Amino acid sequence: QVQLQESGPGLVKPSQTLSLTCTVSGDSITTSYYAWSWYRQAPGKQRESVATITTGGTTNYADSVKGRFTISRDNAKNTVLLQMNSLKSEDTAVYYCSMRRFGSSRWDYWGQGTQVTVSS
Repeated sequence: QVQLQESGPGLVKPSQTLSLTCTVSGDSITTSYYAWSWYRQAPGKQRESVATITTGGTTNYADSVKGRFTISRDNAKNTVLLQMNSLKSEDTAVYYCSMRRFGSSRWDYWGQGTQVTVSS
């Protein structure tokens, strides 16, 4: 059974850096999967895509995080990472990682989410 688990520090101050890790268990990310993505959902708002990376290494970012966030994969550790720099209070949200199989039109697997709070 494939499972995704997000982890990372929950509270940081504005302008600081934080890294989130999505650990995939139950299968290797180097086998049947096409893309990985980080989403976030702030209180009272819809879930939005933050960053995506494909098996070929192509990345895509929301305009609001472009230049500040970096998504990457560590195949050896079976993880997907989100490095977040220059954090702002508006980055406060629950962050989710997701994974898509080859040939799928939707995100097939989701983690349970991890809270990130940016506050002084």
